[in-house]
Formats: sequence, structure tokens, C-alpha cells
Amino acid sequence: MANIKESSKKSKAASMGMHTEVLTGRTQQKFFNPDEAENFYYFGTYDVDFNKRTDLDVKDMTAAEANKKIDGLMSEGYGTIVIKNPQGKHSLGVGILNKLNLIFEGSLGYFGMGSCDGPIVRINGRVGWSCAENLMAGKVVIEKNAGSCFGAAIRGGDLICKGSVGARTGIDMKGGTIIIGGDAGAFTGFMMQRGRIIILGDVGINLGDSMYDGTIFIGGKIGSYGSDAVPADLTKSDQDWLKRKLKVAEIGENFDVSKMTKVVAGKKLWNYDNLEPTEKKGAI
Repeated sequence: MANIKESSKKSKAASMGMHTEVLTGRTQQKFFNPDEAENFYYFGTYDVDFNKRTDLDVKDMTAAEANKKIDGLMSEGYGTIVIKNPQGKHSLGVGILNKLNLIFEGSLGYFGMGSCDGPIVRINGRVGWSCAENLMAGKVVIEKNAGSCFGAAIRGGDLICKGSVGARTGIDMKGGTIIIGGDAGAFTGFMMQRGRIIILGDVGINLGDSMYDGTIFIGGKIGSYGSDAVPADLTKSDQDWLKRKLKVAEIGENFDVSKMTKVVAGKKLWNYDNLEPTEKKGAI
């Protein structure tokens, strides 16, 4: 029966002319060999040396020019780049899919370090809205405060703000860890799907509103819980993980994690009946 169905599919595809085209040009197929180390990196990434260091003054550059120059320096093998005079420019450092030590001597504007995978970044200043949006891997540390939508839709990596952040931190996050040394605004963790958020200070209203999954740890006061966000028991495993994570992040190392509040999804919203099976991890 299976063979008949397969034969029927092939005949239908052929009758629709799906296998008669003559393809021209270079194939875009890439064949994966797990024994080849380069397959753990993106196509076109650079082999950089972290001990090879340079400074880049972007005072008179546009964001596009600065980002292109960063890419050029990586192609020359520079593994540590110090950005001078960022002066709050928007969209600096976006789309870096490479191992890199990147240091900003100053503050960034909106959408800094978005859609990155792999770099280790330190920003010695403040950042505007949507810093590190869609971060996939790596580490981004902000020494001062951050704006709203901090870490929106991140999928992996560590995002650390040593100061306070605005509203909607971690909105729609799908993995990774966000750590806040100060306070956070309203709707923190809104619609988060995976990952963990650690806030050592206070948090605003509607915490974890409509969250699907993930875990939020709060060290201070909670303005209010959002829809379907509920407190949960803080386990010994949770405390051990928090201690390790804060130590590695070099923030709140001496913080008493035993007094933190753990917040999870109650999994009672109507949309749980409509989730894909892979999205129902832990759903009751």
C-alpha cells in the first residue's frame, strides 16, 4: 500500500512538470561532514586570532560603514576589536556570525548587536531599545542601563545588563539567559516561550504575561503577575544553577538566591490547545 501511495505521488509530481526543468548555474547544496570542524561555523566566517587586537574609531562613520569595517577587520584575522566613539549610533554590530571579542567604549542607540551568533561583546555604556534582538549564541554585557525590549526574541547565549532595563524585556524569547542587575519594567517576559530571565531588583506590572514556557527569577518586588504567570517552588537545583550563573556572569555573586521568587507559566491559556506538539513541553 505504501509503494502505491509513493508511486502515485511521483506520477502526480511528474504530471505537474515538477521534474522537467533543466537547472543551470552553481548548486547551493552543502554536504555536511561532522568530522570537519569548519561545519560548526557559518559559511563565509573568518578565522580570527583573539590576541590580534585593533581599535576602530567610528565617530565619522555611519552605522553601515562601521559594520562593514568590522567585517573587514575580521577578514584580516583581528579577533579583538575596540570600537571608539560609538556616540549612540543605531544598529551597530548587527549580524555578526563569527567568534569575536568586541568592545564598545561608549553607548549604543537602538537595535545594537541584533541577530548575532557567536561574539563576546562588552558595552561600556548604555543601550537603547531592542539590544541584542534575536541573539543566537555568544555573550553581550552592558555595563549601564538598557531600554525597552531588551533581548527580544533571543534564541540562545547570555545577555547581561548590570543596570536596569525598560519594559518588555525578554518579549517572545525562545532560549538563552537574560540577567538584570537592577530593576525591570512592565510586561517582562511577555509571551516568552523558552529560556530563563534573572532579575535581581524589582519588576513592574504584568510579569510573564501570556508566557508559554520558560522560567523567571525575581530578587525584589513584583508589581503584578500577568495572565497565566504563576509562582512556583524554588528548588535546590534552581538555587545551585542561579549561583553558578551569577558567578560566571560576574554580577550579583553574593546575592542571596534563596529569597528569589520563581515564576513559570500556569499553562491554562486557551492557546495551549492549539500549540504544536513540540511547543507543549511540560504542558499539562
